[in-house]
Amino acid sequence: MGNAFLTPDRFDDEYFYHMKVAVCESCCTLQVIDIPDPDQMFHENYAYFAGTSQYMSEHFRVMSEKLMAEYVSKDSLFVVEIGCNDGISLQNFARAGIPHLGVEPSANVAQAARDKGINVESGFFNVETAQSITERYGHADLFIATNTMHHIEDINSVAAGVEILLKPDGVMVQEDPYLGDMLELVSYDQLYAEHMYIWSITSLGSAFGRHGLEIFDIERNNFHGGCMRYYLCRKGGRKPTERFLVQQAKEDELGLKRQETYVAFRKRCESARDRLVERLETYCQQGKRVVGYGATAKSATIINYCGLTTDHIAYISDTTPTKQGKFSPGAHIPIVPPDVFTENYPDYAVLFAWNHFDEINAKEKRFVESGGKWMFPIGMIEEK
Repeated sequence: MGNAFLTPDRFDDEYFYHMKVAVCESCCTLQVIDIPDPDQMFHENYAYFAGTSQYMSEHFRVMSEKLMAEYVSKDSLFVVEIGCNDGISLQNFARAGIPHLGVEPSANVAQAARDKGINVESGFFNVETAQSITERYGHADLFIATNTMHHIEDINSVAAGVEILLKPDGVMVQEDPYLGDMLELVSYDQLYAEHMYIWSITSLGSAFGRHGLEIFDIERNNFHGGCMRYYLCRKGGRKPTERFLVQQAKEDELGLKRQETYVAFRKRCESARDRLVERLETYCQQGKRVVGYGATAKSATIINYCGLTTDHIAYISDTTPTKQGKFSPGAHIPIVPPDVFTENYPDYAVLFAWNHFDEINAKEKRFVESGGKWMFPIGMIEEK
């Protein structure tokens, strides 16, 4: 699994699953079929701490301020966020003194949020959770889920829970990687156990429409390789915006409702895989030093789909202390702290955290100045 970085004593007990992907012909939802148990993915040793990225912290600060200005009035103050991680978003509401609650299934990152003074409960959000929150706190003005909704297998229980929890004029805000961008960039690394859905307006509208909710606005951004922010309300509660209607129509142009679009995507993924392997094997034959940069969950998809080993990538540099000293899922490539990278720069660094290129490139200027090159492992396998 993508975030299952492990120590050598766990190699024999490593969990594997078949990452089969399918698209529903009726609602056009793209999803991973074989899903591990949620407790195997989200637990007390969860490896991802969102707040370690300054770029993402700033992104969610701006988002939070926008939401506070537009959707949280002075006389109605209650915000709920699910999958709040280490409080990267809710910390902004907490600082503003707005009553809030985070629901986070991974105990270690939930505790990191509490350490910041954020009100967080550990658990999964569903109908029962929504009923409990409503009984104890009342209904919510604002329901937030950023990079979370594509992690949840029982999406119907979540949607039903949102319908229970929201005030009549409440708003749900969701932000996730966008299907249209994934297809365009051939960023198949967006797919792994925790990313079991890649949403579009069409598919998300169908899922939540069954529970009396509808999308009325959207915003696009380039984070995580292309994200869509969706704004939902009760059906008929708000007038659809022009940008929502334009993007909704554009999904027909993108072919998101046609089977041949996904057949073509599969072929493009196979071509990208073959190009990456060929390039890395050429560098190996030339005696070039190649490492990885960013032990992301997405890196596990690329490494295992392409059959990469330590013969291709010597190690992966990562700033997250909980990952350092461990090994990547499947291929068991060692994860090392950044000083290993900076003390002896390689010829090439496969940028698994390619969606954070600007932030990383600004931080690692000396690598490029020393003659090193970044390799983007998706799409056309670019180098910079």
